[in-house]
Amino acid sequence: MATPKKVCIVGSGNWGSAIAKLVGLNAGQNSKFDSQVRMWVFEEMVDGRKLTEIINTVHENVKYLPGHKLPENVVAVADLVEAVSGADILLFVIPHQFIRRVCDTVRGKIKQDALGLSLIKGVDESPDGLKLISAVIREKLGISVSVLMGANIANEVADEKFCETTIGSKDKAHGALLKELMQTDHFRVTVVEEADVVEICGALKNIVAVGAGFCDGSGFGDNTKAAVIRLGLMEMIAFARLFCSAGPVSSETFLESCGVADLITTCYGGRNRRVAEAFAKTGRSLEELEKEMLNGQKLQGPATAAEVHVVLKNKNLLDKFPLFSAVYEICYEGRPVTEFIGLLQNHPAHL
Repeated sequence: MATPKKVCIVGSGNWGSAIAKLVGLNAGQNSKFDSQVRMWVFEEMVDGRKLTEIINTVHENVKYLPGHKLPENVVAVADLVEAVSGADILLFVIPHQFIRRVCDTVRGKIKQDALGLSLIKGVDESPDGLKLISAVIREKLGISVSVLMGANIANEVADEKFCETTIGSKDKAHGALLKELMQTDHFRVTVVEEADVVEICGALKNIVAVGAGFCDGSGFGDNTKAAVIRLGLMEMIAFARLFCSAGPVSSETFLESCGVADLITTCYGGRNRRVAEAFAKTGRSLEELEKEMLNGQKLQGPATAAEVHVVLKNKNLLDKFPLFSAVYEICYEGRPVTEFIGLLQNHPAHL
């Protein structure tokens, strides 16, 4: 019989802790996986105690996922190298800004044949242009990397409310194994091969969610917001075709949870929409609002808009992506939120 596979979750925020809950339960019940699941926790003090100590005694991440018990076989580890040591499956669930630093820390310290799964919604801007987070991990660590994206608000996943998700894996065997690790009765997994498209959806929808928040904060109503979501989806498809030109980009992938479902849920819930709404209502800076509203979590939409803007500007395509460009200009160039809808009225998708 094959040796049970050891799993490590790299990250322990809101989403990482929700994932730890379902992976811990699955690993505890499935002999293909080692029952102990390590979770790397960036050490912090909470009410005078180390967060790792709280998680390992109370079995709850009281800072990022309060009110939810984690399975007792999920063990919090503060040392990143110790956490990943010997792991066969590495689940990356950290803000995208930190992925390079994390990979540099563990390079050469992980199993050569480890499988990676990125649950990180964002992209990396490198000197060569836009890079998918999975590509950064693959390049830095030399391992096979699949992705998981979907309409998965962390607290609802932790509450065991039914939802779907999408794993993008170019290797069918890896996809099947990861599905077995992740799927539960309330967290239903579909595996597709267009991994790059799955991942780019997860990043781009956060830009559209910022636009949806601008609508809410400006009192524009549901018709306008629906138009913004539709135009945003058109830009997501167009950008994916531009960016993933080496492989197939089928419309079907956008109909999976990683596409239209994730876009809808992020534009009606989610931190990017909430902060953008507050930005439109108050005129305060995004940095201030992020600190005040997100309890240490990171805002992804504006940063992704900035990274996408560089690519579109270099390719002289800004006029083809007015929604992405408008979000960027409002977030970074001082353009008033009141001009947002006006910038979309001659959208190429209308012509």
